[in-house]
Amino acid sequence: MSAEKRLAELGIELPTPPKPMANYVPWRIGGGLLFLSGVGPRRADGSSITGILGAGMSVQEGYAAARLCGLNLLANMKNALGTLDRVDTILKVLGMVRATPDFGEQPEVINGCTDLFVEVFGDPGRPARSAVGMGSLPRGIPVEIEAVVLIR
Repeated sequence: MSAEKRLAELGIELPTPPKPMANYVPWRIGGGLLFLSGVGPRRADGSSITGILGAGMSVQEGYAAARLCGLNLLANMKNALGTLDRVDTILKVLGMVRATPDFGEQPEVINGCTDLFVEVFGDPGRPARSAVGMGSLPRGIPVEIEAVVLIR
């Protein structure tokens, strides 16, 4: 099944691609690869989820924030490629989680994004991945995620 049909089947509507917040582009294509800049959990109204995992923000809330990052990445993929059906494989995901020093559930948080990718693309949506903790992220967001995609 195509990724576009799968999105419709899941009832997922992609947000408008988020605009860069500084001097960078949201994506670049080179050598058959799509490199996606990091995105945060920005809502359709332009506001962002904020918080710190392990300091008032639960793993479930972090998971939801990471899923929103995934939706923003999908919107950027579609903007770059014209259709998600040109995505062959999600090769790599780097998930950054703003957390207290003793928080250790970064992988469970970033699953919010990669679970979404698997829902949409099946096994080709299961990337090589890193999930790391950060002392801070831009504008107080709890999660930032970037990706590298193989284009068909």
